Amino acid sequence: MTGLSVETLAAGATEPITSAGTTQLGIAVLAGIAVIVLLITRLKLHAFLALTLGSLALGVFAGAPLAKTIASFTAGLGSTVAGVGVLIALGAILGKLLADSGGADEIVDTILARAKGRAMPWAMVLIASVIGLPLFFEVGIVLLIPVVLLVAKRGNYSLMRIGVPALAGLSVMHGLIPPHPGPLVAVDALHANLGVTLALGVLVAIPTVVIAGPLFSRYAARWVDIPAPEHMITRRPSAELEHRPRFGATVFTVMLPVALMLAKALVDIVVNDPANSVQKVTDVAGSPLIALLAAVLVGMFTLGRAAGFTKERLSSTVEKSLAPIAGILLIVGAGGGFKQTLIDAGVGRMILDLSENWSVPALLLAWLIAVAIRLATGSATVATISAAGLVAPLAAGMSTSETALLVLAIGAGSLFFSHVNDAGFWLVKEYFGMTVGQTLKTWSVMETIISVVGLGFVLLLSLVL
Repeated sequence: MTGLSVETLAAGATEPITSAGTTQLGIAVLAGIAVIVLLITRLKLHAFLALTLGSLALGVFAGAPLAKTIASFTAGLGSTVAGVGVLIALGAILGKLLADSGGADEIVDTILARAKGRAMPWAMVLIASVIGLPLFFEVGIVLLIPVVLLVAKRGNYSLMRIGVPALAGLSVMHGLIPPHPGPLVAVDALHANLGVTLALGVLVAIPTVVIAGPLFSRYAARWVDIPAPEHMITRRPSAELEHRPRFGATVFTVMLPVALMLAKALVDIVVNDPANSVQKVTDVAGSPLIALLAAVLVGMFTLGRAAGFTKERLSSTVEKSLAPIAGILLIVGAGGGFKQTLIDAGVGRMILDLSENWSVPALLLAWLIAVAIRLATGSATVATISAAGLVAPLAAGMSTSETALLVLAIGAGSLFFSHVNDAGFWLVKEYFGMTVGQTLKTWSVMETIISVVGLGFVLLLSLVL
């Protein structure tokens, strides 16, 4: 059996894979999520295996035939990887080119050379936001932390005053802005317009990162006043390069896919004529695949060749960029399988009924579901994927802008209160040399601010749009 479409299921035109009642189905959903949470948190099982087993458990508890549950899971896995797998791979290649060529360091050094005193926290959030566009969160942290520590030490700044804005910039990009895996999967699951989601995501991200970054860092610096740990200050790899890409060329390369996708969204709104030649061109150039592919090809020259990379070195860089994302692709794929199992089991109809009976706004409901899964699993990506699967039917009758805002509400919820079950929590703690309590008072509070403020701006936009 192939996966059922959200629209078909929401309309009730197709029978789900189980005839379970609402109570049994609700218990099955809770049991499936509980299995995932326990496997990840207690048994430390990889999220891919946990999501796979959780999907099978959901089907069993819902009384669905195992063969149909497996068919739903594999159909969802396949469609999700087909939809976003190539985009994640292209994003990884662009990020690796940016890091290895010294392009990221060129952005950092250029902005820092022009920022002094009180402007430094604002410079750090700008650096993190620009660099965070094509980089995965963990890669961005590894790349930026040495810069944060050096700036704090040489400028005699409070570590939190410099570090929190950088972390906020990376986190907001990770949770709200495509082409990061979470937002991409949510866009795919809810059939949202990527360009519109990107445009609205930028509108939400800018004030959110300002509040959670430079503004909150003032208080974080008072609560946790620690120096940069000496043993963590290391030499940046790009210092060994004879040449680095120019600042303008680097920024152009990073912003190229964003500009192409935003141009497509703008032309679609203004022209709104599929037969128009301009719209035909922007529809192709602004499609996620072409936009990211163009950035990668351009980056091979503006980043790789500018750094003196040979053809062999470029090939090696591309190859090395793909290995680390295997786990991410498997998690994303399994999350898509879990999502499809939820939909095919009839959870979509149940969520629609509950939201109507409780009179809970769709955006708030999506945020609350993402928050609950984030707190339980510690993974923003798992929270985004699972929440998208649960609320996908709510998007069936929504407008383009409403669907985009639903994606952003899920993304905001997925960042809520990172704590001890989140790998990012420990990464920040160790790099900054903080205790668990200090990390909770800075990093965890910052993540919560991003989540709540992000939801606030999403709700404000929903009143306007």
